Amino acid sequence: MRWRSLSGHRFFVKSTTMRKHTAVEVAAALVFRNEKLLIARRPSGVHLAGLWEFPGGKREQGESFESCLQREIWEELDCGITVGSLVFKNVHSYSEKTVDIRFYHCKLTQGEPRAIECDALEWITKDQVADYSFPEADVALLEYLDRCPHLWV
Repeated sequence: MRWRSLSGHRFFVKSTTMRKHTAVEVAAALVFRNEKLLIARRPSGVHLAGLWEFPGGKREQGESFESCLQREIWEELDCGITVGSLVFKNVHSYSEKTVDIRFYHCKLTQGEPRAIECDALEWITKDQVADYSFPEADVALLEYLDRCPHLWV
């Protein structure tokens, strides 16, 4: 894991072993409220079904990661967000695909999140993270968040 800088912001980059398939680019929202973090459970019938993750999705061609995240949150949660700084980036290879995932600090700006394209939503505290199962691509981020209490406000 190493530090990178982008527009004056520092964030961590974690890279795991790459396999020989094209990376799927993903943007994910870190939405904190009242010392809790929003997570969503992946629906049945999709890759990594039943695991908990951070809301977001695949970036479309020509779309910025920030625009992708705003679109995905409207589609998945029926609410609006402001996308803030990049917090963490990870490239992780699964047997069937590689994901290049970027996690952004976000704020709710319109509506209340609803589980539209996921099985469930939860607001969890830092101490509850271990009670949920997350995809391997999120583990390095979770370790980083454990060391960053200032984000949980």
